[in-house]
Amino acid sequence: MELLTPASGAAMEWGAKALLAAYYAVLAVLSLYGMHRLVLVAGWWRHRKPPLVAPLPPAEDAWPLVTLQLPLYNERFVAERLLRAVAALDYPRGRLEVQVLDDSTDDTSTIVARVCAALRSAGFDVHHLRRAERTGFKAGALAAGLENARGDLLCIFDADFVPGRDFLRRLVPWFCGAGADPRTGMVQARWGHLNRADSLATKVQAMLLDGHFAIEHAARHRSGCFFNFNGTAGIWRRAAIEEAGGWQADTLTEDLDLSYRAQLAGWKFVFVPEVVVPAELPVEAADLEAQQHRWAKGGAQTARKLLPRLLAAPLSWKVRREAFMHLTANLSYALMAVLAALIFPAMLLRRGGGWWQLFAVDLPLFSLASGSVLLFYVAGQVAAGEPWRARLRLLPALMATGIGLSVTNSAAVVAGAFVRGGTFQRTPKYAGDARGRRTYGRGRRLSFWMEGVLTIYFIGCFVAAVALRQWVSLPFLYLFLQGYGYLFLLGLRGPRLAREETPPLRITAHRPRTLPSPSTSIATGP
Repeated sequence: MELLTPASGAAMEWGAKALLAAYYAVLAVLSLYGMHRLVLVAGWWRHRKPPLVAPLPPAEDAWPLVTLQLPLYNERFVAERLLRAVAALDYPRGRLEVQVLDDSTDDTSTIVARVCAALRSAGFDVHHLRRAERTGFKAGALAAGLENARGDLLCIFDADFVPGRDFLRRLVPWFCGAGADPRTGMVQARWGHLNRADSLATKVQAMLLDGHFAIEHAARHRSGCFFNFNGTAGIWRRAAIEEAGGWQADTLTEDLDLSYRAQLAGWKFVFVPEVVVPAELPVEAADLEAQQHRWAKGGAQTARKLLPRLLAAPLSWKVRREAFMHLTANLSYALMAVLAALIFPAMLLRRGGGWWQLFAVDLPLFSLASGSVLLFYVAGQVAAGEPWRARLRLLPALMATGIGLSVTNSAAVVAGAFVRGGTFQRTPKYAGDARGRRTYGRGRRLSFWMEGVLTIYFIGCFVAAVALRQWVSLPFLYLFLQGYGYLFLLGLRGPRLAREETPPLRITAHRPRTLPSPSTSIATGP
């Protein structure tokens, strides 16, 4: 009796062709996103000169009222440090209002109340605002604060950021200095990293963020395309927020959502890479994945919400193309997960195809999909003024992190394509205090176990490829083995945190500070 009929054989043949077609289609789309990163690098290189020059600062009595908004939720380890940095900001007396938007459910509120009282006694205009419910999460807190804010400019800092004294002095002139564009709606500073050197994981995250700011933001801004406010370390014009429809909580990336709505309304954004505000990077693998999951899900929600409007808007082809690539970029994680599922069956189906197929088709596509990403992040180190040669050794871990995150981020993209809003999971910050890990430690996430399963799966694939003498396939399989294995092991171990005592709060009386004269020019370009 025949076990395989002609019909079933034909079906298997068509199934094999369909699988290979899907494999190459996924590789082709990943290559397209890889090529887009090369376009961004070229855009940064082309526009890196001449540098931007900030508008001349206004006269001392003409500086506008600025409302500082500090959204907090259970930030006992870093809240006092942020308030200390805010108290040291160099800005005219009577022109600075501070709102602590505190939704905390732990003892953060007690700490904040004590520090705010000390600040008020020293002459600062500080308001500790509490809501009965955390409705709308961060977007809801910012919207509630806006209702009570007196400033025409609103500056936002997340709890773990530490702005320098001259932050406002360097960014506010973009709104009101001599020659400033009255349609400037938002000015964004670059993120720095307080704990870059803590571990391999934080070093890799720093490279990822450097690429986002120093290449993506710079290229989009200087080429006239849309880019986004990053939720912190930036200043908004109140009129831009209100004209764009205000803060909305139907996505998990309220900053990205409002950014695109404001630019669609005709407001202009400015990126100032020379102003760097350092912050903490996530130290636990679970915290990193939770943060990335929120960004990926919110990005997909924003794309679903705004892409039809963007593509139909009377914008140039370049602006619409860049917006499309930006808002759909997280799709590459879902494609990476699909590729992980297809790569081993595709390898078995091509056993008789010969080496020429791998070198002529697979290798170029993989190079575009992965090599372009590596070049992008090396360029990010150059643009950020970091020692890029010393960072080359981090590239394997960087690639591994990107692949490893495909599990949690692909689930986020799928959820974001169908579900509005969601729970805003904060990223715990510890200010170097190891006690924080015990207080805020997360349980094992589903993605952790999935990464473990995929690590075992790719070990099996690697062994099978060796047994079948599929030598050319080994580097491709190793990329996935390294990626999933790296995050799995990172989740098993966790980093070792150094203890760092927070210095006592010292507050001096609020006195007028010396500001640059109106004739002073502040250069803000590379």
